[in-house]
Amino acid sequence: MFYRIKSLRYVAALASISLLAGCGLVSSGDDEDQQKIVVGTTSAPSTLDPAASWDGSWELFRNIYQTLLSYPSGASEPEPDAAENCEFTDTSNRTYRCTLRAGMKFSNGDTLDAEAVKHSIDRILNIDLAGGPAGLLGSLDKVETKGDLDVIFHLNKPDTTFPFVLATPAMSIVDPAEYPANALRKDGQVTGSGPYTLEAYEDGKEADLAGNPTYKGLADRKNSAVTIRYFQDSGKMFDALKEKQIDVILRGLAAEDVVELQSHASQEDLQLTEGAGMEISYLVFNPKDPWARKPAVRKAIAQLIDRGAIADKIYKNTVEPLYSMVPRGLAGHTTGFFDRFGEPSVEKAKGILTAAGITEKVPLTLWYTTDRYGSATAPEFQEIKRQLNASGLFDVTVKGRPWKTYVEGYSKGEYPVFGRGWFPDFPDAENFIAPFVGQENALGTPYAAPEITDELLPESRRESDRGAVVKQFERAQEILVDDARLLPLWQGKQYVAASDEIAGAERALDPSTIMMMWELQRKTSW
Repeated sequence: MFYRIKSLRYVAALASISLLAGCGLVSSGDDEDQQKIVVGTTSAPSTLDPAASWDGSWELFRNIYQTLLSYPSGASEPEPDAAENCEFTDTSNRTYRCTLRAGMKFSNGDTLDAEAVKHSIDRILNIDLAGGPAGLLGSLDKVETKGDLDVIFHLNKPDTTFPFVLATPAMSIVDPAEYPANALRKDGQVTGSGPYTLEAYEDGKEADLAGNPTYKGLADRKNSAVTIRYFQDSGKMFDALKEKQIDVILRGLAAEDVVELQSHASQEDLQLTEGAGMEISYLVFNPKDPWARKPAVRKAIAQLIDRGAIADKIYKNTVEPLYSMVPRGLAGHTTGFFDRFGEPSVEKAKGILTAAGITEKVPLTLWYTTDRYGSATAPEFQEIKRQLNASGLFDVTVKGRPWKTYVEGYSKGEYPVFGRGWFPDFPDAENFIAPFVGQENALGTPYAAPEITDELLPESRRESDRGAVVKQFERAQEILVDDARLLPLWQGKQYVAASDEIAGAERALDPSTIMMMWELQRKTSW
């Protein structure tokens, strides 16, 4: 056996990467191909209802539900999936029409028609859950149907990003007979039309997926079944991979495990796929907190945070320091926080606080989730605490909660400062700005930024050439730096570890780095 790291360029290059020299035949219909592929991840769903989720639950949704548009392997632009075709029908980009494939069915046999699509989108807005996906639909005025197959989206403003929104798993199509129009589904069941059906589910533990025989769409399923196992501890997940209890690690691979694989993958009969990632990590400051609401406190923290130390000491350089909310690799990326604050400096941070009349130590509690982003999260927050307290300017306490209660807490405004990670809904600078600002946003923490929400974002959405709106995104990031309400920490790389028996990992990530389970398959030999 030999060591392989397959280098992955983001989005378009995914489809062009070939299996490395030495590979043998890929199975196609043998008994081995029928064996379940077992995937491990630290990203357990918070819900099974798409109307309730603007988070990592999308990982599961992509595979069991269907959207009007989605991403074929290697694509950077969404293409029709449940739809046969979709297009803007006016020159102002305010009317978007999709025609469904004929004969679509849900997994229970019910008809998937235009009314089902309208019902699915309308209920997101009707339920309007705090921190839920309704914030993605700010440009939608109403949904209209024409006959059984045509759905027309009328927008209240030009929005060339709307097709990307429809491709997010938040816009999954659900059965009106099973999903109430004004409330979340409460029986813990799933009725979708995706490549897989959910055969069994144990909350926070395991999801069993079986191929959906009635599926019609873009996915070319290369396996018959997948089991997803959810881990709270990255180390235990990696041990499970080495012990052949799971076949693939999708999310939450610890830095030390990546380093080990980079050096010794061949000795473990494992492979590591490495790619440029769009994941970011950042801090959120609560404007209701008496200390976090003070700009001087936020800017002093921005002046003190040593991102390089976090990347090196905690993540073994498997992540890179990030100085803007828009990550590298996207048009509009800047280094705003570095340009403004430069290298970490206690003296400058003290000057910021003193100028604001703050001379005592600032007491703050930083919160993180214990079971969402991998086992390095707790050490990361301890390192942030160490850095801030070592300055003599802060008295920081760190606390953690499991994801479900963590979300409830920050949605209620309970945390002065809290950590979040973000995987993009779609690969555009807009998606690293728009979700975090405005009265309704993905953080459940209102952030009034009228120049961004009323001027810059509407200007950018009128332009179909996304490279032509760099100035708007650069200005938006200047505002975010001025406010320091959001503090970017690092940008991750994307790693997928797998047994040597598995093929397809390098094709299995969409532009939001969501795993398309149908691309995974077993090999017959090397």
